[in-house]
Amino acid sequence: MARSTARPVVTLRSSAGTGTTYVTRKNRLNDPDRLVLRKFDAAAGEHVLFREQR
Repeated sequence: MARSTARPVVTLRSSAGTGTTYVTRKNRLNDPDRLVLRKFDAAAGEHVLFREQR
């Protein structure tokens, strides 16, 4: 199956500065800005904001 350019793979990096990352896909048509999700950071031991890096 061909990969679509409308749903690219993005890397989310922790804002806590621990270096923890998540990899996910996003829809560029619905979310043209950088993605920000609140997820669990195991190194910090709490939920923190993860921002899309480029």
